[in-house]
Amino acid sequence: MSINTIPREELLLKGNASCPGCGATLILRYMLKALGPKTMLVIPACCTSVIAGPYPWTAFKVPTLHIAFAASAAAGSGMSEALEKMGMNDVNVVVWAGDGGTVDIGIQALSGAAERGHNMIYVCYDNEAYMNTGIQRSGSTPYGAWTTTTPKGNRSLKKDVPSIVMSHRVPYVATVNPAFINDLMSKFKKASRIRGFKYIHALSPCPPGWRYDSSLTIKVAREAVLTGMWILYEWENGVFRLTGPSKTLLDRRRRRPVEEYLKLQGRFRHLTREEVKRIQEQVDESWRRIEEMLESQESEDKR
Repeated sequence: MSINTIPREELLLKGNASCPGCGATLILRYMLKALGPKTMLVIPACCTSVIAGPYPWTAFKVPTLHIAFAASAAAGSGMSEALEKMGMNDVNVVVWAGDGGTVDIGIQALSGAAERGHNMIYVCYDNEAYMNTGIQRSGSTPYGAWTTTTPKGNRSLKKDVPSIVMSHRVPYVATVNPAFINDLMSKFKKASRIRGFKYIHALSPCPPGWRYDSSLTIKVAREAVLTGMWILYEWENGVFRLTGPSKTLLDRRRRRPVEEYLKLQGRFRHLTREEVKRIQEQVDESWRRIEEMLESQESEDKR
């Protein structure tokens, strides 16, 4: 995909209420370009509820259902089934939820929808904290990160929700990043062509929550991938593959030190050398697990 093939129609309108440099808005904009106007959004309480604007106005040119925090996947399930009954099989039902509404509050409805296999796309835009209510820690906050409820740095590890969804044996799971638009749009297009439950987990840099200048969003997002902190991949019908720049990063020597990503953000400014070293070890261990998975997959293919 080149810039000349990206649809010119804007389904996310100008003048919306997002913060300057909002990663979620970038992802949403290009997701809607990939999926097109035959899309319906289900949005629980989150930053995007504010970005949409106050009733009766809206920044979205597609039908949107605002729903309670815990119920987005359940509402998407009902919407998908209703459209099936009406014979409207060409509409993309998209649940668009933050990490709080996915990793914590909404995970039970997410699991149920995945288990039942409803024809929908569930997107978690992951800004790694409850940003809309004051930057509190979520289950997706990475180790060491400052939030208002972890002022000395988060002591827990980030919950791996894509792997949890994979365990439901759904047909498609992927990760995306707003610095790599071709990879992002191609995954949403692919998801729209697959029947059943699809899950896409998107890194969503947040200037106020991550404590960086709003002009640096794409640089921060890019460094997340190049340091191996955020891995681009897709899991399609049981087959795992790396995508985008991540395809070249199995070799540790090709990955940049995690410090290059951490130093751009004020939320990691308090980290000691020992804590940075621990984060590097966590990243290296994630890559080792992926290498083992790919080797096992290759062995299975040869049998």
